[in-house]
Amino acid sequence: MIKRHKRLIALAASPVLALGLVACGSDSNTSSDDANTLVLYSGRDGELVDPLVKKFEEKTGISVQVRQGDTPELAAQIIEEGENTPAQVFLAQDAGAVGAVAQAGLFSTLPSNITDRVDSKYTSQDGSWVGVTGRARVTAYDTQKVKEANVPGDVYKLTEPEWKGKVGIVPSNASFQAFVTAMRVTDGADKTQQWLDGLKANDAKIYNKNGELLEAVNAGAVELGLINHYYWARSEQDPKTLRAQIKFGDPGTISAFVNVTGAGILKNAANSSAANQFVEYLVSDEGQEYFVKETHEYPLVPGLPQPAGVPPLNELNPPDINLSDLASLEESQKQITQAGLL
Repeated sequence: MIKRHKRLIALAASPVLALGLVACGSDSNTSSDDANTLVLYSGRDGELVDPLVKKFEEKTGISVQVRQGDTPELAAQIIEEGENTPAQVFLAQDAGAVGAVAQAGLFSTLPSNITDRVDSKYTSQDGSWVGVTGRARVTAYDTQKVKEANVPGDVYKLTEPEWKGKVGIVPSNASFQAFVTAMRVTDGADKTQQWLDGLKANDAKIYNKNGELLEAVNAGAVELGLINHYYWARSEQDPKTLRAQIKFGDPGTISAFVNVTGAGILKNAANSSAANQFVEYLVSDEGQEYFVKETHEYPLVPGLPQPAGVPPLNELNPPDINLSDLASLEESQKQITQAGLL
């Protein structure tokens, strides 16, 4: 069986309720100015990140208060709170979210001992945030119904008649929305809208979660599914034995897009030793190796072991995109909604 990971319930519209969702750490009334405490806004799944937070707490003696929710909503909340946000570090599921906070001028500049550890292709160009892990877009396919050679390496071909009713997507997910943003930045809004409209016209199947979509492909309920690579790579059983296999996109094109998770330190915590130590830990060998082992995402620090069962990051040849340009997530959501997919 494919390992299921619970996704967090989306933050409620009320900022008060959102701030009440404390998933990890001790006394929620501890001052964010305390050198031994840290307020982390995390858009990553708690089941995956909480063990890493615990390791950091044990290593440093710093108590981390984790306020969790969906990445886009946390980014919007930080922007709404502005310079009064209690957040000291924002850990996001995709580059677009940290880019939006950076664009709002709310991040401090990270020290070079943090930013220099990550390949420059996978982080901000101005030091406002740092890439933490890489996540490649792939197409999961049902090996009993589709031969690998017939799986399109070009996502634009998924709107062709032969794939009518056979493609699954997760349009509410931050990763899909970030992919649409990258498509819009690379290929233009008109072509992106045509693709989204084409998916709708071609009766694309809508799923709520990437893991759910992968399960559907593995069960033969849908022939193809657009997901991130690690949902397949972290299966409980050897993923190579699954009915669902994955194909990476055509090199150099948007179909081979590699997004990143990212982290930044808010301006109010620019001088916080705890905040700096935490972000430094995320890109340390120990932090990076944790993500490889537990989430099967790509490490962004060169020279570290790669996740098993997938090509190494340096062989994927993603399109040349400045990830900081993915901040316009709201425009992507509008286009997806216009297509009738949200």
